[in-house]
Amino acid sequence: MDKKIRNIGAAVLVVLWAGLAVLSWFAPAREMSVPERRPLAQFPAVNQDTILSGRFMTDFEKFTLDQFPARDAFRTAKSLFHTYVLMQKDNNGIYIADGYAAKQEYPLNPESVDYAAARFNYVYEKYLKDTGSKVYAAVIPDKGYYLAQDSGHLAMDYQAMFARLENQMPWAAHIDLTGALNKDSYYFTDTHWRQEKLLPAAQLLCRGMGMPAPKAEDFTKTEINRPFYGVYYGQAALPMEPETLYILESERLKNCRVYDFETESYNAVYDLQKLAGKDLYEVYLSGPKSLLRMENPDAKTDRELILFRDSFGSAIAPLLVSEYKSVTLVDIRYISSAVLERYIDFSGQDVLFLYSSLVLNNANTIK
Repeated sequence: MDKKIRNIGAAVLVVLWAGLAVLSWFAPAREMSVPERRPLAQFPAVNQDTILSGRFMTDFEKFTLDQFPARDAFRTAKSLFHTYVLMQKDNNGIYIADGYAAKQEYPLNPESVDYAAARFNYVYEKYLKDTGSKVYAAVIPDKGYYLAQDSGHLAMDYQAMFARLENQMPWAAHIDLTGALNKDSYYFTDTHWRQEKLLPAAQLLCRGMGMPAPKAEDFTKTEINRPFYGVYYGQAALPMEPETLYILESERLKNCRVYDFETESYNAVYDLQKLAGKDLYEVYLSGPKSLLRMENPDAKTDRELILFRDSFGSAIAPLLVSEYKSVTLVDIRYISSAVLERYIDFSGQDVLFLYSSLVLNNANTIK
């Protein structure tokens, strides 16, 4: 009986192996991994150059790994095993705490913070020092700030980061956002914060810059009728429920228009065409953009704001427009800070450096 069971088991394994081999060779190659939000490797070119250089075998290995049949199912099975059988604290650097998926950002990288501060100092010295601009700075803590300690996970020394940056930016008034946020300010499956939870943070920033704070009654919360799967959903490879994404609309924002310096065209504050894409978060100001200018025709002042930001700034910028005549968003991960004078007339505007702790701890992307 035992021998019969072993034979059946062996036969099943042979059939499974043969089936996977057939699928590997004859199934059409997938172009994208939706959970991971990245293109998958395709069959490499076969020619004398790729074979002799060894690139063919290297690229072929990547192709077979990316195109393995039922790859997503196997990734999920592996993650479940590591999480619930081996009881590992994290999987692929992602952990789950109170239902939130978060990246284990540890340890603090002082050199990275110093590099970011050096780039900000360059901007200040080159463009802002003698213009009469009022300059502010704020760090957006990643959600590990609110989750890691209570859940027993490693986290960077956030207070050391805040102090290190503040010491190297004495020319800026620093605004502490930590009390205006909590774990509920962030998506369960994504890096970013929820726009519908950001009014306390936006009010704090506006008051800190001497501007009228946005009021909750001025906005209407509109649900986006598509399931939102954040970036951690794919990285963790664990079963997680989709989330609901909202946008905060108002008459003022409907009257605003956004100039895109890349396309030399005007768009709306919320780019609804992005809802057909893979990352719904790009609905906020069209996603990754090097240089944008929000124009507010209903402003009661002539004050302007220049916002140096990362992707977190896309969701909160519409809440900061308040009475600003314009808000110019600059992402120096995508445009060199050395060429900004070609596009911006620095002439005494309010200036806010608003960056997430994730970017500051990995600041090599800042140009």
